[in-house]
Amino acid sequence: MDYSTDNRTVLTLDAGGTNFIFSAIRANEEIVKPMRITAKGKTLEVVLQHIIDGFTQVKEQLSENPVAISFAFPGPADYENGIIGDLQNLPLFRGGVALGPMLKEQFQIPVFINNDGDLFAYGEAIAGLLPEVNRKLKEVGNPKRYHNLLGVTFGTGFGGGIVSRGELFIGDNSAGGEINRIRNRTFKNYDAEESVSIRGVVREFANYAGLNIRSCPEPSEIFEIGMGTRKGNREAAIAAFEAFAVAAGDALSNAITLIDGLIVIGGGLSGAYPLFLQNLVNEMNQPYNTVSGSPLERLEVTVYNLEDPTQHQTFYKPDSPEIQVPFSSQKVMYSPVKKIGVASSRLGTSRAISLGASAFALYSLDS
Repeated sequence: MDYSTDNRTVLTLDAGGTNFIFSAIRANEEIVKPMRITAKGKTLEVVLQHIIDGFTQVKEQLSENPVAISFAFPGPADYENGIIGDLQNLPLFRGGVALGPMLKEQFQIPVFINNDGDLFAYGEAIAGLLPEVNRKLKEVGNPKRYHNLLGVTFGTGFGGGIVSRGELFIGDNSAGGEINRIRNRTFKNYDAEESVSIRGVVREFANYAGLNIRSCPEPSEIFEIGMGTRKGNREAAIAAFEAFAVAAGDALSNAITLIDGLIVIGGGLSGAYPLFLQNLVNEMNQPYNTVSGSPLERLEVTVYNLEDPTQHQTFYKPDSPEIQVPFSSQKVMYSPVKKIGVASSRLGTSRAISLGASAFALYSLDS
């Protein structure tokens, strides 16, 4: 799907616990200056009015009427019906708030709400990593093409989204792609998010550095310490991101077993990939042990770090020899090596979410 020449306009919102950022997308581009309104309010009615006001002010800047409203909003939620559940970052949302139906009635256009991890994955599938990989494969004469993508976000939490052959996988209960609930490899009775998150990196750094967690630097600073560009306990910083990588790699291995596609990483911690991505890939390629003593590959596919020049070249290199069809003079292509790649976001997390929101609305309208 390519919406880069589609002239329909979609109103969008980046909803956080502190601010609501409103915009409008046409042909995969923002066409207004994003507008920020506080997400705080004394009552739910005040917060809901902020949302109505934000979309109203963006709409007033347009030269044509928008065809839909589409945005990411925190969960838990019944996204298909536009109903928001009990939110931690926006505590006024309690008991089920019919946000989608409210906006549909206010603006008289379709309203689509999704999880940010879902829309991040969708944006990267539409205009980010997925089309980039297929374009590069074509350029080098490799007949392989990819159609499935797992998008994950590393930040305050651990989010995920799945796109298969152009469609966003939402699930029957708006709970598809909730990768944070995978069991933690290191801490057996915890979910993966306890390690694959900002708090996980900070906790591990405090542990290795012998610091009180309240006195720890921010993750961006821990990354700089690990890279040697800021003074601090470099060994502790490297070890903290190694622990993060092991937990993340294990969770991604479990998820990709059921998806078999490319993996794209976004979120606030994704910029630290030079410190964790190779260790993450190593964990995914780590074999199991067996009772017989012989190793068993963790995955049926081999995982490549697409940010590493050598692995990048190997991943794209054509390796599909022709084989003879039995009892025939015909030959067919055969790919003996099953490959998937892991890479950082090609669009940036926020832009991917916005493009994903717009594309999801247009796709849904066309369907």
